[in-house]
Amino acid sequence: MIVRNGKKIRFSTILSTFGNRYDRYCVSGYKKNKSIEEMFVAASKVQGLEGIELVGGRQVNEENLSHINQLKSNFGFEISSIIVDLFSEAVWKKGSFTSVDETIRKEAINKVKRYMDIAPELGCDLVCLWFAQDGFDYVFQSDYIKSWNFLVNSLKQCATYRHDVKIGVEYKIKEPRTYNFIANIGKTLSLLSKVGEDNIGIILDVGHALCAYENMAESVALCKFFGDKLFHIHFNDNYRHWDDDMIIGSVHVPEYLELIYWLKKVNYNGWYSIDIYPYREEGTDAVNECIRWLRKLIELVDNFDQSEIERVINSGEGIKSIMLVREMLFGK
Repeated sequence: MIVRNGKKIRFSTILSTFGNRYDRYCVSGYKKNKSIEEMFVAASKVQGLEGIELVGGRQVNEENLSHINQLKSNFGFEISSIIVDLFSEAVWKKGSFTSVDETIRKEAINKVKRYMDIAPELGCDLVCLWFAQDGFDYVFQSDYIKSWNFLVNSLKQCATYRHDVKIGVEYKIKEPRTYNFIANIGKTLSLLSKVGEDNIGIILDVGHALCAYENMAESVALCKFFGDKLFHIHFNDNYRHWDDDMIIGSVHVPEYLELIYWLKKVNYNGWYSIDIYPYREEGTDAVNECIRWLRKLIELVDNFDQSEIERVINSGEGIKSIMLVREMLFGK
């Protein structure tokens, strides 16, 4: 058990991690399809995993709610968030909250509200909104001001629907649209400021921040600076040019050390959730390895002299900062 800021670290992952994974070149997937029950069984084999994120519409709905509750009870999991699916169906191809069709916008808002009602039935207080289809591909394709007004007004309707459920907005610079409206930390914080509701915040996906050429630790710090807006975090890794959703620690180890430090510094006490796409790898093994990496990174940071870290940061010296990384990893 790892304790930070007086609270136990809790690990979760998205249930889909244990299922079939496919891309646009292998549309049938690289593995056999699994039932929800089989994915729960696979998740139960991950050491230290306590939370599961579900995709609302694909994995949980009004009809199977009691069954999901039974599964989470049988396997001893909590539901850490529900990801509202506003991206995988053709109805959203020209946007959900930003669709020029008022009927589609209302359908998207009502779907979010339905899952805000479902979440507490599963003991969950967070829904995740990733506006993957809300954006544009070509010039002269969007009225940007009108689109952002739609975003603000739609989010406001959801946030005020019930204040006991939090809404986490997950940003991403592109994919599947060439440009996503909610693309980076700055745009997302601006959006939340405009909405102005306490129960709406940010879900920081590490890979999305990397693709936006952000420093992950700075993004965490900005969430704190602008009002404790970090509600949830998705861990993975990539090479920055695409959202590869790789195993934690694959590429950005120094940045990860700084990220882990700042999560402690801003007193983040939410889930440490793993969001990876193990296309060819076994999901259980991949999530196990992610948790091992997170445990080790936390140990390296927390066991280091915290006052020394502060001294290095306050010095503003690049050489000292790289010495710090080396000493964290390999000792003095």
